[in-house]
Amino acid sequence: MLLLTAAKVLLTHTGLGEKEILSLLEIPPQPEWGDLAFPCFVLAKKLRKSPQQIALELAEAISHEEGLSASAAGAYVNITLNRSVQIPLMLAELNQPDFLKPDIGHGQRVVIDMSSPNIAKPFGIGHLRSTVIGAALYRILGETGHVPISVNHLGDWGTQFGKQIAAYKRWGNEEQLQQDPIGESLKLYVRFHQEAERDPSLEDEGREWFRRLEHGDAEAQRLWEFFVEVSLGEFDRMYQRLNITFDHVLGESFYNDKMQAVVAQLRTKELLEESDGALVVRLEEEELPPCLILKKDGTTIYPTRDLATAIYRRKVMKADRLLYVVGGEQRLHFQQVFAVLKRAGEAWAEQCEHVPFGLMRFAGKKMSTRRGKVVKLEEVLDEAVVRAQAIITQKNPDLQDQQEIAEDVGIGAIIFGDLKNNRLNEVDFSLEEALTFEGETGPYVQYTHARIRSLLEKARASADARSTISDIVPVQKGHSPDCTDGGTSVMLGDAGWELLKQLDRYHGQLIRAVRQLEPSVMARFALDTAQAFNRFYAKERIVDGGRWRIQLAEQTADILASTLQLLGLKAPNRM
Repeated sequence: MLLLTAAKVLLTHTGLGEKEILSLLEIPPQPEWGDLAFPCFVLAKKLRKSPQQIALELAEAISHEEGLSASAAGAYVNITLNRSVQIPLMLAELNQPDFLKPDIGHGQRVVIDMSSPNIAKPFGIGHLRSTVIGAALYRILGETGHVPISVNHLGDWGTQFGKQIAAYKRWGNEEQLQQDPIGESLKLYVRFHQEAERDPSLEDEGREWFRRLEHGDAEAQRLWEFFVEVSLGEFDRMYQRLNITFDHVLGESFYNDKMQAVVAQLRTKELLEESDGALVVRLEEEELPPCLILKKDGTTIYPTRDLATAIYRRKVMKADRLLYVVGGEQRLHFQQVFAVLKRAGEAWAEQCEHVPFGLMRFAGKKMSTRRGKVVKLEEVLDEAVVRAQAIITQKNPDLQDQQEIAEDVGIGAIIFGDLKNNRLNEVDFSLEEALTFEGETGPYVQYTHARIRSLLEKARASADARSTISDIVPVQKGHSPDCTDGGTSVMLGDAGWELLKQLDRYHGQLIRAVRQLEPSVMARFALDTAQAFNRFYAKERIVDGGRWRIQLAEQTADILASTLQLLGLKAPNRM
């Protein structure tokens, strides 16, 4: 709202469009300089004056506008808004549906490929990033007028399963596999790669078992189905704890009967060429290496399946846009797949987008399933909950529902510890850092929310502070607001005003998160909001400080709860 207020004033004095003005407005580095700053460099060529001179003249011109004052500072115009006019308007706007849920999607159907763990492997901490980033984007898109569709694209097909079967046939034990199917499967997979370094012929054996699986061999099919069944049970437990569900759970194998149509389409378009016995699509014009479609033994490969997958999502799921939340190391793969789709005449390939993210390391080390370096997510979640409960017990030993709250805080700490980072950055995960109740952490934001709810309970018990946001009547232009409440001043101090301006950013930050496909925008917003509230709490009386302060606290709690929910965290009322 503040940006729009300033933009409308500048519109009549600069000759610039509203969108351009909004893109130029800045927040001054020091609050005492003003609420907003407008740089005049862009007007220098047009007006044939120095930016400094333009700033002086523009500040003088807009100072005569109602509801604000302005001053020049070098090439900038610093704008200060009239708080008594803006506060009731801003508080009222914070409760409007179009502020909290801006419709910028207009019903666009967006399929989000996310999580996608591999069958017969533990659900490791390395799977966390795709899962929580994808889930956050799903919620953020759903909040902004899109129709998100989440797909868990399970890695349940490919040569790796031929290797898994070959390892079991050589060294497996049926009884041990039944007792610990995931653990034993991992041991066999790791052993296969260790032995293959000494005996490369094992790789051929693995490829042969996958060929047999693709051709319906009964034994290969039996073992594959077992691995799939036990893995799904393992994954479901993790998703339940993370509070994540999917609209579709479809493994790569789902597309087995759809790949021949893709190969036929590429043949019809005369795109397939032979290369050392394999079939490829050459992509020299795109400055990309050839995309392998069929290996020389006739078996399919990742690109073949992803081509079939994309076509299915477009034509059957009716997707307007396809997002792939997959690690940055797969960038080339998706460039090739999207390029082949375009070559095949699928114009909608322009609406396919890889949403990459950086590696997650644990204690500085990259995790590798082949080497057995897997940190199980379940073990990390359990440890986080145990530590959270110990902290909660120490801080509030009489708190009811400690176990439930510890689960919310511990798991929330892990999710937030990931999402606060720009998704392109590598994350070196630290449980100790994630669980602190101070600093840039999930528990810090959750604790701030719980503190506000406690304050509001006290306020409701006070006879002079029973108002809610519905009592605010927006001030009409030309009228002064009532700045008293039973004789008690309700004007906000500097800290309260800064908090209100921070809440006013919610709408814009939500839109920014959508356009950048970046959940960290909302995580940073939550942190900034929590910090702004705690400064407000330290400097201004809230419980008996008047109506506006109570309403400001109430709106802060509501917006914090909404932001935490978008990120996948619970917002406990007590901690």
